[in-house]
Amino acid sequence: MTDLYAEALATFDTLFDEARDAGEPDRTAMTLATATPDGRPSARTVLLKAHDARGFVFYTHLDGRKGRELKSNPRAALLFHWPRVRQGVQVRIEGPVAIIDEAEADAYFATRPRGSQLGAWASLQSETLDTREDFERRLAEYAQQFDGREVPRPPRWNGLRVRADRIEFWYGADYRLHERWLYECDHAGDCSKRMLYP
Repeated sequence: MTDLYAEALATFDTLFDEARDAGEPDRTAMTLATATPDGRPSARTVLLKAHDARGFVFYTHLDGRKGRELKSNPRAALLFHWPRVRQGVQVRIEGPVAIIDEAEADAYFATRPRGSQLGAWASLQSETLDTREDFERRLAEYAQQFDGREVPRPPRWNGLRVRADRIEFWYGADYRLHERWLYECDHAGDCSKRMLYP
C-alpha cells in the first residue's frame, strides 16, 4: 500500500469517526451509483458494512438490479455525505467491484438479526411484487422452513467490495468556496494527490 493510499484511508477513518461523534443519523449510509453496459445510471442508498485497504463492502442480492448491473459493468461510485461534520463533508469513492469470498459473507450474514436473514431468503429483490401479502407469505414460509435452526446465507446473497482507485474529500466552506482533495491510483498501485477547484 502506497503512502498516499494509506493517507487517504486514514483520512476516511478520521472523518468516519467524526461523523459518529457529530451524531450523524447513520454514518454508514452511502449512495451507490451503478450503470448498465450502455450507460444507463442508477443510484440508491446502501450501508457500508466493512472497509479496509482492500476496499469498501456492502451486501445485496446478486440477482437484484444493482447486482445485475455490477456483474455486467463492474465499476461503481460511492458517496458519503455528513452535513454535521465540520462545515459539511462529502467523500466520493470510485473503483472496480468484486464479490467478496464466501467465508467473509457467511460470517457477516451470521451477525444479522434473524428477521433480516429471513428477509434475504423471502425477497426476490427488484422483481415485481403483486401484493405485500405475497411477500409476507414468503417470509412466513421461510420462517417455518428454518424454525428451530440457524438461517444459512442464501446462495445469491453476497457482499461486494469497491476497490477505490479514486477518493475525493470535499470539505464545505462559506460562499461555496469548498476545499477538495483527490487521490487517484493507477493499475500498478501508484497514487497521486491533487487539489481541485471548488
